[in-house]
Amino acid sequence: MKALKAYIIPFTGLKIGEHHFDYDIDNTFFQNFEYDEFNAVDVKVDLKFEKKTTFLELFFSANGTVNVNCDLTNEPYNQEIDGEFKLVIKFGEAYNDDNEDILIIPQGEHEINVAQYIYELIILAVPAKRIHPGVEDGTLQSDILSKLDELSPNKENKTKSDEDIDPRWNNLKKLLTDK
Repeated sequence: MKALKAYIIPFTGLKIGEHHFDYDIDNTFFQNFEYDEFNAVDVKVDLKFEKKTTFLELFFSANGTVNVNCDLTNEPYNQEIDGEFKLVIKFGEAYNDDNEDILIIPQGEHEINVAQYIYELIILAVPAKRIHPGVEDGTLQSDILSKLDELSPNKENKTKSDEDIDPRWNNLKKLLTDK
């Protein structure tokens, strides 16, 4: 975890007030977490760190693109992401992260590692169902999509004529209309 040293913020040396930290996130960041769902990552994270006398406020903002595979066609595409997260850090007797918006750290701590929060922010900003934009507007030409169209049930076959239906079912159909 030595590679994540850039994400450690020593807040004891900071003056009371607002501070900004910018991070450029790429694939090497996610390799540290052994996460390989993304083909490529280009995300800018802006961290507004506000130090107050009794607590700390962190405002994370992530913008950029991640290259992921479509869930339907497995075609790679760039997914735009935009996410925000607010974290309040208070001081207490023991470490406590039960609440997702409030982190309690021991009184003697002098630094905070924000890598985990950046990781979670980016992961949660990606939609759960990833669909290539070409699938939605019909412009994507793919072998998988053409095979799905070929194997899908045709609408013409669903509407069978009366002569194709077994005549024994006609009496049952009368029951439906006699209500």
